[in-house]
Amino acid sequence: MIKTGSGASMKFLCSVLLLYWLVSLPPAASAQWRAAASTTPETVLIQNVTLVKQEGQAEDVVVNLLIRDNKLDVFTKDEIPADTAELALDAQQGILLGQLKPGQPPSFMILDGDPRDDFQILLDTATHARFAMKEGVIVRNRLPRAFDLDDTPKRSGWLAYTPPPLALPTDYQDTTKWNRWETRYISGIFVGALMLDHQRWQSQDSTSEGQVGDLDDFDGGEIRGLRLGVVGTLNFPQPCVYTVFAASNAFDKGFDTEEDDDWTFFDWRLDIPIFAGTTLSVGKQKEPISMERTMSLIYLPMQERSAVADAMVRSRNIGILLSGTGFDQSMTWAGGVFNDWLDNGGSRDDSANQYIGRITWLPWTSHDESNLLHLGFGLRYTDAKEGLRYPTEPEFNQSPDFVDTGVFDADSSLTYNLEASWRKGPFWLLGEYALNNVDAPQLDSPDFTGYFVTGSWALTGEMRGYNRRSGIFNPLPVAKSVHQGGWGTWEVAARWSDIDLTDGLVDGGEMQILSLGLSWWLSPLFNVNFNYRWITLDRFGVEGKSNGLNTRVTLMLE
Repeated sequence: MIKTGSGASMKFLCSVLLLYWLVSLPPAASAQWRAAASTTPETVLIQNVTLVKQEGQAEDVVVNLLIRDNKLDVFTKDEIPADTAELALDAQQGILLGQLKPGQPPSFMILDGDPRDDFQILLDTATHARFAMKEGVIVRNRLPRAFDLDDTPKRSGWLAYTPPPLALPTDYQDTTKWNRWETRYISGIFVGALMLDHQRWQSQDSTSEGQVGDLDDFDGGEIRGLRLGVVGTLNFPQPCVYTVFAASNAFDKGFDTEEDDDWTFFDWRLDIPIFAGTTLSVGKQKEPISMERTMSLIYLPMQERSAVADAMVRSRNIGILLSGTGFDQSMTWAGGVFNDWLDNGGSRDDSANQYIGRITWLPWTSHDESNLLHLGFGLRYTDAKEGLRYPTEPEFNQSPDFVDTGVFDADSSLTYNLEASWRKGPFWLLGEYALNNVDAPQLDSPDFTGYFVTGSWALTGEMRGYNRRSGIFNPLPVAKSVHQGGWGTWEVAARWSDIDLTDGLVDGGEMQILSLGLSWWLSPLFNVNFNYRWITLDRFGVEGKSNGLNTRVTLMLE
């Protein structure tokens, strides 16, 4: 009988099982391995790898590995910046088993647990091996990307509180890419995305038809979004990051339209490093109040944001935002002043002012950060100079507004937003609650509320990384895309949302929605997903029911 803690026996068994797992791959895997060889980047950096202590060592050691041209270039306890390699991964202190010899092609795997504590980990490597390399070629990758986290801005680093609307490619610093350029004074990369929807309303009762009209009129396909943009740096001694993104208004029309649609610049922003990791962002950008609003729509578990976010939380506004981190990046903070007079064509004095802030906190994380709890609080005040209105669709873009307060005058409005997220490996549970206090005595100063709870599970085992700069979660990584012989990344999700816009003398309606979703990332650039919703609407003194299904295809330009 082999005891878990026995040194020599345990080391021998680990070596035997490792070699068996790496060398005795099934015949069908050989073609996949050859395909992986052609797609493995020339330089791969793996940070925070735990090497099991050897004889004469007092404890395990955490190192960084750099593989260049399929050979181990160096392993060291010293920091290696993420921008050193085309692909930088964070092993999150996973246990490495294998042979490391500089100048030789390495073969090893990284486990998500310690086999000295649980020997069953070695008997189920299909579940516990988060990364594997055979002769310098990546054959499995379930590790999140690594980013530079120090306070000194890198030449092509990301400074902003708000991430770009589209994820930058892993090798975005590769100057040989056709869509990237670099000069002495400015550098950048051109990216884009196209989202195509097809909506099918399944059923609608007569009460719902009386409330919102015949939903069959909204069946069919549309261009949900066409986004193009540039992200890059102005290469001062302390580089500034610029973001410019535009969207075609084609998503307001169906596939059969032949008209040319206007373009709207919905992101134009300059991020300026100030001091100690603090950034000043100036321009049109997202308001910092909610995780769901801050994250890019493309990478959420559901196709559309919750009804409460769409009704009560504005997406983008023009203003100045100051942001930073604290307590060893376990906390983020952001606050800003906004006024959209440049967009609405009016005067600054006649346009409403908004004062917005958000704080997030990680009260608990596991040792390897695969299990963590996130909390957040947001606050938004507006002087309501232009009046207020809170409308939203039932989380389908091809739909009329189901709840709507209409435009009304108010002295001010104060919105509170609470958020909580728990992520454990491929599981993610998140929710937000919003309370909107309206100061409008003529309407009995109504209070509007809403919340949502979402649960998602990556069936293929990938885990969303956590962005400590912004207090949000990153997109799901694609461990092995279909063109590499893998299954891509599969995610299932469910969401319950509720919004109540009826209070005081305002009757905007109350709506509950149950959503189910299935998403398949065939590669980091290609996604197909399906969303089903069951909708209950209480408005005009009656309750109507409806349900529908939307299919979306997303194509991204790298």
